[in-house]
Amino acid sequence: MIKLCLVDDHELLLRGLAAIIETQRDFEVIKTCTSGQDIIDFLGTKPSIDILVLDVNLPNSDPEDLLSKIRATHPELPVIYLTILRGSRLFHRLQKFGFHGYLFKDATYEEVFEAIRTVAGGGTYYAKNIELDFSKDQSIHQNGYITKNSGVILSKREKEILTLICQEYSSAQIAAKLFISVSTVDTHRQNIMIKLGVSNTVGLVKYAISYNLIEN
Repeated sequence: MIKLCLVDDHELLLRGLAAIIETQRDFEVIKTCTSGQDIIDFLGTKPSIDILVLDVNLPNSDPEDLLSKIRATHPELPVIYLTILRGSRLFHRLQKFGFHGYLFKDATYEEVFEAIRTVAGGGTYYAKNIELDFSKDQSIHQNGYITKNSGVILSKREKEILTLICQEYSSAQIAAKLFISVSTVDTHRQNIMIKLGVSNTVGLVKYAISYNLIEN
């Protein structure tokens, strides 16, 4: 029996994933967690689990800080990272923490099952489409904007927000200009920073200028 802990902040998705996984006779979901603190607390009880399936983009939780804490107490625990972010930069950022699996949230059930069994058997499993093919002459790909050198995909909305950030607009001003909420702006800002691998606004601006992510 392969014992799993699942971590995702969306309860509906979490419950659905647990239910799907437990349709397989050799899988057992021992615990589900909805936050970074939940998983840290649970791992502190020294549970007997075989694999941790972890959403890397949890609210109020820096992914690298969370992963470093997990590795501090469970350096050998097999981890399958789960993400909606398709850029390869996040993949490379997380490599230093070690992982055995990396899946996108639009993976098929069969791919999830295959990943779990592969990792449980001591192997590694990466999403079938993890290697994105970027054309050097292409400026738009998969409905998102990319740079010629960085391989980072930004949605149209993310590109708009990044441009306004670089023009020194505050979150409140961006929200008013784009007719969205401040919390939505902040969520986009966080996702952009994760995609670009930076930790603050200065880093965003430097990266945007270096890779020509914005016009003017």
